[in-house]
Amino acid sequence: GSDGEVIDDFKIVKNKRNIHVLNAPSPAATACLAIGNQIMEEAKIHFKL
Repeated sequence: GSDGEVIDDFKIVKNKRNIHVLNAPSPAATACLAIGNQIMEEAKIHFKL
């Protein structure tokens, strides 16, 4: 985290114009479809799509 704490999972950070996936650990390749779906759902809400 921003305080130096180790994060053991994905972290999704949103700002005005972007959504960032941080700390994508090794299983990211096998979880890519689920991660993409999560980002899509968050984008719909965040960007009012």
